[in-house]
Amino acid sequence: MLPLSLLRTAQNHPMLVELKNGETYNGHLVSCDNWMNINLREVICTSRDGDKFWKMPECYIRGSTIKYLRIPDEVIDMVKEETIIKNKQSRDPKGGRGGPNQRNRPAARGNFGGGPGGGGGGRPNKPGGQKLFQKNKAKPS
Repeated sequence: MLPLSLLRTAQNHPMLVELKNGETYNGHLVSCDNWMNINLREVICTSRDGDKFWKMPECYIRGSTIKYLRIPDEVIDMVKEETIIKNKQSRDPKGGRGGPNQRNRPAARGNFGGGPGGGGGGRPNKPGGQKLFQKNKAKPS
């Protein structure tokens, strides 16, 4: 489970964000980006000492200032379910190029029936060409 996929799943859920300077922000996640910059709404900011509080309608937090994020367990369960579903879908050999469904079909130019046993292809034998590959048995006299 990757941190950004966890954050994206946590959108519109409550979370607690603690910064490196000790301040904490409680609010609902609105959005996040690849640098873990986040937007929160309905935010309550608590000072480092825990003695001052501010209520804000929204705030932006730079990802590099975040120490940790506290996310509800239900969001973590949702991410686990999503990864299980994605893994099942990736195992299905449906689309794509080649793969197990392309067994007896020509996959590329010059490939006429690969797999064990060949399937011909290439130049046809010259008349009498098969005789070169047969064992010569000497007839008893």
